[in-house]
Amino acid sequence: MNLSFNHPDKWSLLNNTVYFFKKHFLTIMGLGLIAAFGRVIQLGGFGQITGWMNVILEVVVESARVLLFLYVLGLANVKNGLLRIKHILTHKDRKTLLTNALHKLKKQWLSLSLNIIGFLVIASIINYLIDLLAYETCLYLSLKTDGILAESSSEWTILLFFKNLTVIPLTLIFDTVLLLWLANKLSGFRKTELV
Repeated sequence: MNLSFNHPDKWSLLNNTVYFFKKHFLTIMGLGLIAAFGRVIQLGGFGQITGWMNVILEVVVESARVLLFLYVLGLANVKNGLLRIKHILTHKDRKTLLTNALHKLKKQWLSLSLNIIGFLVIASIINYLIDLLAYETCLYLSLKTDGILAESSSEWTILLFFKNLTVIPLTLIFDTVLLLWLANKLSGFRKTELV
C-alpha cells in the first residue's frame, strides 16, 4: 500500500467541486432556489397547503436535485449526463468499470479520505453558519413580523431554505465529482488551487 502523498492532485475532488460551484454558480443557485422555495412552501412558510400540493412540490424539489446531478455528471450538460447514465447501464463490461474504480480507490485511498474529511469540515461550517442564522439572529422573527413568513412557520423554513442553496447542492456536486473521479472522467474540469 502506497502512503506517499506527493501526488499533485491530492485535493482534486475538493478543487473540482469548488471550481464547478463557482463556474456554474447561477445555474446551481437557480436550481437551488427552486428546491429552497419548494421546501419553504411545504413547511407552511407562506401558509398551509393541501396534501396533493405537498406531493407536487416534492416532485419539483427532487426534480431540481436530479437536474443538478445530471448537470454535473454531464459536465454542465444535462443531456451528456443522461448519456453517461445510459452508457453505464448498457455497457457490456460493467465488471471492468467496477474493477477499475476499486483499483483507483485502493491506490488513492489517502487522497480520497483527505478530500472527504475536507468536505465534511466545509459542510459542517456551512451548517453551523446556517444554524446561527436561523437561531441566533432576528431574521426569522423579522420575516414573520414583516408578513413574509406565516405565523405558523418555524425556524426550519429558514434552515432548509439556506441548506437548499448551499450545502445540499455542494454535496450533490461533490458526490458527482467523486463518481466522475472514480470513472476517470474528470478531464473536463479545470484544476484550481484551494485558497
